[in-house]
Amino acid sequence: MKLKLLGIGEVLWDLLPGGRQLGGAPANFAYHASALGAHGIIVSRIGPDALGTELLATFQKLGLDTSFIEIDPAAATGTVSVQVASDGQPQFAIQEPVAWDAIGVSQPARAIASQADAICFGTLAQRHSVSRQSIRTLVRLSPPAALRILDVNLRQNYYSPELIAESLGLANLLKVNDAELPRIGAMFGLEGDNRSVIERLAERFDLQTVALTRGAHGSLLYSKGFWHDHPGVSGRVVDTVGAGDSFTAAMTIGLLAGWPLEIVNARANEVAAVVCAHAGATPPIPDPVSQTFRQAQSVRAQAWQRR
Repeated sequence: MKLKLLGIGEVLWDLLPGGRQLGGAPANFAYHASALGAHGIIVSRIGPDALGTELLATFQKLGLDTSFIEIDPAAATGTVSVQVASDGQPQFAIQEPVAWDAIGVSQPARAIASQADAICFGTLAQRHSVSRQSIRTLVRLSPPAALRILDVNLRQNYYSPELIAESLGLANLLKVNDAELPRIGAMFGLEGDNRSVIERLAERFDLQTVALTRGAHGSLLYSKGFWHDHPGVSGRVVDTVGAGDSFTAAMTIGLLAGWPLEIVNARANEVAAVVCAHAGATPPIPDPVSQTFRQAQSVRAQAWQRR
């Protein structure tokens, strides 16, 4: 009884200085969910081209479920040019239009969304009305107890206050980084320090949990009046591509497993540090790290079966 964790939205190739790497926040989320023992599922769309074929083959090699990836008859597979700055932060140039701008709502996608333990979606894949409507339809189909995670990604000009507000209205968990939080706060006239803005966002949009990631400075979690601040895990940083997505996947499994907030925060930071120590968004997760998450899901499944 693995947890079903869906990443809905963009799948693409990150064109990094060192070569081509699998990319897209929903795909990264699904990969890390799978690497930590869950059933990671991608709902997206690729082109009928060599890059799309290679993308599918790469997902399958990584052990990901590709059953819900559509093939567009004409549009190209998505690509993003990525340059890594001196501080390790990625800078993006996102191509458009591409296949993931036209994600559909198939009956199989509806069925898997209705069974999801968690659905992670973002703002980037909502830049086009077709994918925007499909993503929102699938999120609404998730069970009442599912985590509906909005992973904000304020890229280029592909967002607006209206889009953010509508997406927050669908979510019960917000994941945001320290560059995005003040911008979102300003959109809604929220002033003050990070904790004040987070509390007011949670109250305004009825969010169960808010996660603020801060790069090398760790993360701050807020859930139903409780806080936990983690300073981060020190170590070698090759690049930070995919670290936030791995944090989100680890946090999601921890919350679904019923871990205390401080344990969720510590273990999600540990996973993110592993990703930062390698190039690209989808490095292997060492067994000692992943085993903890696998065991948590096993215990949860056994508890469910005893009900």
